[in-house]
Amino acid sequence: MKAMILAAGYGKRMLPLTEKIPKPLLHVRGMALIEHHLKNLALAGVQDVVINLGHLGQMIEDALGDGANYGLRIQYSPEGPDPLETGGGMTKALPLLGPSPFIIVNADIFCDYDFSIIPPLGDHLDAHLVLVDTPSYKAKGDFSLCDDYVLDAAEPALTYSGIALYHPRILKGAIVERFSIVPRLRNAILSGRVSGSYHSGMWSDVGTPERLLQLQ
Repeated sequence: MKAMILAAGYGKRMLPLTEKIPKPLLHVRGMALIEHHLKNLALAGVQDVVINLGHLGQMIEDALGDGANYGLRIQYSPEGPDPLETGGGMTKALPLLGPSPFIIVNADIFCDYDFSIIPPLGDHLDAHLVLVDTPSYKAKGDFSLCDDYVLDAAEPALTYSGIALYHPRILKGAIVERFSIVPRLRNAILSGRVSGSYHSGMWSDVGTPERLLQLQ
């Protein structure tokens, strides 16, 4: 199974830290955020990783190289100065990801999730989302879980962790342009085509300098 790390964002909420360094290269507990993901993916048996690049993306490629130091093969999907968001970035990377389901990881989270336990997608599923408790800094959650299926509830109990498994068919008909995957994902949820699981371990959205400091 292949994985894609979403690393093309500007990291504006992390200013001034991200003026000269891309957010995925900010260090937490001895290594860059993105390196924690690479290490955990390799431990789970993933061999091929695609990383999309945007703001200061060349610095990420220079730091990680071809992935050999992590026991991985890394390929890059540069998006230029105007990042394509989640849907556009995934669509552009599809030629590198291939026709099988692939793991998606947001580069700006810090967690101890074991990628080896993410369940495979059945033929009737377009995605599997890993959900966590809604942190105190969020006004409300994103989704709820019921019988291992994700629900787009009126009062969602849980938050999307930034970790998912997607089947390429969720992007059927998409072209390479700037768009979010969320509308397609919500349509799939309404059709009962998205499963989910709950992660009770360590997780943080490293969205502000204050949260980064708390993790150190």
